[in-house]
Amino acid sequence: MNATELRTKDDAALAKELEELLRAHFNLRMQHATQQLANTAQLTAVRRDIARVKTLIRERKAA
Repeated sequence: MNATELRTKDDAALAKELEELLRAHFNLRMQHATQQLANTAQLTAVRRDIARVKTLIRERKAA
């Protein structure tokens, strides 16, 4: 997911997206801990998506 896609969403959609990403990150961490995660790069990708969403939310609050 890139920033241009996220910028088209409204605040409620961004909050929902953040909640889904946090839940996905938790699930990936649990899979990694139990050695069920095949592609560990997913953890990094989800973390970066969370950071993108949080940055956009913060930018909108500051404006």
